[in-house]
Amino acid sequence: MTTTVLFDLDGTLTDPQDGITRAIQYAFKKLGEQVPTTAQLLSFIGPPLAVSFTQWGFDDEKTKAAIAYYREYFVAQGMFENEVYDGVIPMLQALKASGKTLAVATSKPQVFAVTILEHFQLATYFDVIIGSELDGTRSAKAEVIAEVLRQLQCEPEQCVMVGDRLHDMVGAAAHQLATIGVTYGYGDEQELRQAGAQQIVVDVASLHTALLR
Repeated sequence: MTTTVLFDLDGTLTDPQDGITRAIQYAFKKLGEQVPTTAQLLSFIGPPLAVSFTQWGFDDEKTKAAIAYYREYFVAQGMFENEVYDGVIPMLQALKASGKTLAVATSKPQVFAVTILEHFQLATYFDVIIGSELDGTRSAKAEVIAEVLRQLQCEPEQCVMVGDRLHDMVGAAAHQLATIGVTYGYGDEQELRQAGAQQIVVDVASLHTALLR
């Protein structure tokens, strides 16, 4: 029986597209690089920033500089250029009322995740909120999930991970957690299935139903 639900943040609970892509564009501009379009930057939503900038072709030094510039914008305004997906609050309310333990497991720095969840009045629904450290440690999703399991002292077979990107599915598999992939975020069905998602839902209403079965 599932007693604990772990949620990714970006692309699962909230839609952070505007804030994240604008912060990345700000970083490119500060570095004197050609600024990509919003559409070109959607792949940045979900994975650790260092991974995404490296995949773009930045070396370690430029990646560190890009992340620093990104955070200048993100802390000042980008984290609030975000919105909660329709249906998320009623879903969280119903899950808590049913006795579920809820957690956030995100690769976003924990300090930012807490601030965002508090700003949108979501933090009170969660027993723990775990993310990466600002120095880049604990950024792999498997490491984040390990810390959630440690703090909650819950058995993997009692947990399910909900997320929109392959990293969520792979991280959950490392701990033998059940998985639900959501396609209303930034990963498509093919990405999620190839990463091992055991169930796919297309909207928050379907996720709500799946989690209360």
